[in-house]
Amino acid sequence: MASVLSENPVLGGRDGFTEDISEFEHVRRKHVGRYVSAALIVALVSWVVMAFAHGRIEWAVVGQYLAVRSIVVGLGNTVLMTALAMLLGVSIGVTVAVMRLSANPVINCAAAGYVWFFRGTPVLLQLLLWFNLALVFPSLGIPGLVEVPTVEVMTPFLASLLGLGINQGAYTSEVVRAGLLSVDQGQYEAAKAIGMPNLQALRRIILPQAMRVIVPPIGNELIGMVKLTSLASVIQFPEIVYSAENIYYANNRVIELLIVAGIWYVVVVTVLSTLQGRVERYFARGAGAFGATRRAGAST
Repeated sequence: MASVLSENPVLGGRDGFTEDISEFEHVRRKHVGRYVSAALIVALVSWVVMAFAHGRIEWAVVGQYLAVRSIVVGLGNTVLMTALAMLLGVSIGVTVAVMRLSANPVINCAAAGYVWFFRGTPVLLQLLLWFNLALVFPSLGIPGLVEVPTVEVMTPFLASLLGLGINQGAYTSEVVRAGLLSVDQGQYEAAKAIGMPNLQALRRIILPQAMRVIVPPIGNELIGMVKLTSLASVIQFPEIVYSAENIYYANNRVIELLIVAGIWYVVVVTVLSTLQGRVERYFARGAGAFGATRRAGAST
């Protein structure tokens, strides 16, 4: 036992050490994998940059069409459609999420069926169905009183809004439902104990606490919606991809116009990502303060 203690630098000796470790040579760890991966990434990025630099791309044309009227109008339509579709999707999502948590089996099954159908079919298919709704319903309104031809009502704008917004509502409902379930059950019971109605409790107590969980995925869905609007070009909605297509059909500058559209998408996504970070910090203030209080209490 004595020999073990004398040889062990931690256990041996009266002071816990039997030899001076300050004389040991410090050998730095060699991060070979780090260097190799960094070199591969630099080589890959350099190859892509060189390919675009020496490819058959007229960068002057990219700059020329970056701010032409049709591209700017298409960008505005993209942003507008993103905002309206997300507004519709969030409104439907919150309603369906509350229905999913209802004790009424009819309401619960109806909400589950909505989510099942619209999450199970492609967005492009839904856009085409809405755009060709006149084949199923030739007219809309009250028969014998007010009837309007569906072809006149279901414009590319309205078909895009319904297709994107209603599809988004199915995904948003699951995000909101997860946020509502993340709130402690005691909050629901406390609201009932003071006689607060369910809707008032949801608006003033439950939803504010659930927003910390809801906001990050909703922000991600918003950024995804910006790019999802490009599918509306199939039904002739004049968003930015549709505008770029119309131009390169005329001048045959395909890659240049696609780069122009890509640049604007990156700009919009960058702005939205910055705003998303600020909104997340706003709704995480209470959690951060609570966490800081807990850490301070633990340290004392």
